[in-house]
Amino acid sequence: MTILKVLHFPDERLRLKASPVKEITSEINNIAENMLETMYTEGGIGLAATQVNIQKRIVVIDLSESKNKPIILINPEISKLEGKETTQEGCLSVPDYFDIVERAKNIEFSYRTLENQIITKIVDGLLAICIQHEIDHLNGKLFIDYLSPLKRNRLKKKIRKQRTEGHRSESSKRLFEKDKSLNKIL
Repeated sequence: MTILKVLHFPDERLRLKASPVKEITSEINNIAENMLETMYTEGGIGLAATQVNIQKRIVVIDLSESKNKPIILINPEISKLEGKETTQEGCLSVPDYFDIVERAKNIEFSYRTLENQIITKIVDGLLAICIQHEIDHLNGKLFIDYLSPLKRNRLKKKIRKQRTEGHRSESSKRLFEKDKSLNKIL
């Protein structure tokens, strides 16, 4: 398995919309395996293919403490949203930043499995939040888009400050070491 490079905000590739997977192939299986390995290595609970610069509608999630209950969603689509819930969210593509986001409390969604079965489920709680978050990625949207422009601008300033002061967390250090092109964007 291969650890993939996670794109970080404000990389514009995070704004690209993913294309549906037309056929479950060995390539799709390999992508899903590599995404899981990357998610586990980075310490995440969910990862969308667009976060690793793969423009396909693939999501991996594992909410288990033991990290041994992965969920792989191919072409996930939400068909129903109910209720509202506010929770704190973070994102592997926005390292070291957490904020409050309002999302649907319950969702009905469908997806295709790697075995090519179509599944429809109704879920709530953290799984519902995670699925909404990851599907947003597939549509070119980040959790910070739900924040006010003021908060987004503060985040950009924080990233610039970390870059200029050299005061970075481990994940921020990886960001700037791996992706020098970020300096052009900021």
